[in-house]
Amino acid sequence: MSTADAPLPKAPVVEGARPHMLVVPAPYYTQIVDGLREGAERILREAGATFDVLDVAGALELAAAVRLAVRGRRRYDGYVVLGCVVKGETDHYEHVCREAMAGLTQVALQFALCLGNGLLTVATEAQALERSGQDGHNKGAEAAAAALVQISAARWLDAV
Repeated sequence: MSTADAPLPKAPVVEGARPHMLVVPAPYYTQIVDGLREGAERILREAGATFDVLDVAGALELAAAVRLAVRGRRRYDGYVVLGCVVKGETDHYEHVCREAMAGLTQVALQFALCLGNGLLTVATEAQALERSGQDGHNKGAEAAAAALVQISAARWLDAV
């Protein structure tokens, strides 16, 4: 299913206590990541969640920041990571995308985290702008909704 075919993200209902989330943006592409963040925060507010925001330098730092949060004293029910990697003329794009995504997957699986992944990996900035606008399919909103659905699943399974 393409983004154009997908339903617009809506805030899921999460039973129990209000979820407390950590939103981790990597604002290298400020306009794009600000749009993703607006979408994520809209979904979290609609769901009644509370959240903190922790900015990091770039995509490669996202997984490490989530890992640091897990080790920290503040407790979160879920995490939403936001960022953007745009393909350039070298193979650096492939390395950053592969390692950033692998790091996020590893930390989520290792610690059984409810993690919404809003890291865009795109060929052009225009593609990223389409996916971060407030007038349609916002991948930040989708990532927040995904994290909330995972929290619901974890609570239903008594996994938290």
